[in-house]
Amino acid sequence: MLLPVIMAGGSGSRLWPLSRQLNPKQFLALADNLTMLQATIARLDGVVHAMPCLICNEQHRFLAAEQLRQMGLEGAQILLEPEGRNTAPAIALAALNATEQGDDPILLVLAADHLIRDVPAFHAAVQAALPLAEAGKLVTFGIVPIHPETGYGYIQRGVSLDTHSFAVARFVEKPDFETAKEYVDSGEYFWNSGMFMFRASRYLDELKRFQPTMLEACREALVKGQQDMHFVRVDREAFAGCPQDSIDYAVMEQTESAAMVALDAGWSDIGSWSALWDVSGKDEDGNVFRGDVLSESTQNSLVYAENRLVATVGVRNLVIVETKDAVLVAHKDAVQDVKKIVEKIKTQGRNEHFNHREVYRPWGVYDSIDNGGRYQVKRITVRPGAKLSVQMHHHRAEHWIVVSGTAKVTNGERTYLVTENQSTFIPIGQVHALENPGVIPLELIEVQSGSYLGEDDIVRFEDRYGRT
Repeated sequence: MLLPVIMAGGSGSRLWPLSRQLNPKQFLALADNLTMLQATIARLDGVVHAMPCLICNEQHRFLAAEQLRQMGLEGAQILLEPEGRNTAPAIALAALNATEQGDDPILLVLAADHLIRDVPAFHAAVQAALPLAEAGKLVTFGIVPIHPETGYGYIQRGVSLDTHSFAVARFVEKPDFETAKEYVDSGEYFWNSGMFMFRASRYLDELKRFQPTMLEACREALVKGQQDMHFVRVDREAFAGCPQDSIDYAVMEQTESAAMVALDAGWSDIGSWSALWDVSGKDEDGNVFRGDVLSESTQNSLVYAENRLVATVGVRNLVIVETKDAVLVAHKDAVQDVKKIVEKIKTQGRNEHFNHREVYRPWGVYDSIDNGGRYQVKRITVRPGAKLSVQMHHHRAEHWIVVSGTAKVTNGERTYLVTENQSTFIPIGQVHALENPGVIPLELIEVQSGSYLGEDDIVRFEDRYGRT
């Protein structure tokens, strides 16, 4: 059976300010109405496969689970990495998890943040790779290059194995432009997609051969881990001792069993705003507009308006991205340097790299709409049937005003309902909880007041989502 293993780690810093540490690009809807993760899963329709296995950072567990739930995949297993150790250990966790359950599936390893526009061509490449994987090959998918690209590694093809596949002659690092042009002109080189197919046991055998310390650290982390609802939590201490390396360096560049299937399917890793412009539909002036945008004499630009009207006059070749708390203006040729802005934000102790004003939680979402020295105002949405933890705060009081729906409030020893246009007050130090007992979303305004308003001033006594 084919087991899709979807790697959903990474921060996507080049797509700031839309992509943030707690809500990176794989969880965003960039190319269409589906998020990148959901689109990755959706394109598997038409391929016979088992329930996907998702690997993501522990910080993203509820975001990932909610997006799977929206696709009817509540039963999908989610492996949680306490910290990123690159792709080789992540895939090892998935392979070990599968084989220790008594199976030895063929793994189809996919990144959650890639765009593939020609889905039938992708399916054909998967089918071409299957017999190779069944024969013990470690298969990678080489993208047929459409131009010299310095942002990707390359794979040089070796001898032909069949019509669509080759032995791998070598992997090469990201080249300079002249070298990339030589690669593309030769017809022997392909972009390294970071997608793979192999039997779980074969990958583990090669990992044992080339990276035994990594394999044992991953095995220990999984054995000492625990099941938490539909999450598999690996042991933090054991995984922290795992060597950090990509599958390319750890296995693929060393094995004698590497094979490559050529893939020409409109692939992009959408690694920058200019890449998103490249793959998006454009108007007659070469512009890509999202949201509320008005333009005059604007050409070859990407404008993304998330929250308000953005107007442009007399500009060209720009990327303009507006969110609730940040605006990016960059030349299309310089968008690779957006990550330098992110580093400056971190260095200055700011938090615009970390999260949006809107923060997703397992029970819903909140939007910090205003704040001052001793107050903060949030708009809170609680999903039907969801409940916030039973908690208290040492430094703040809270005033809740229900805008729509019905709130079930625990306030000390009392439990009562608060309906539309009603309010309630939670004093400092009072144990409390908020629940939506209805069938429509609960919308309320929360006004916090006190000497300290940080999210770490939460003492949880009970939580149905397993948070401490």
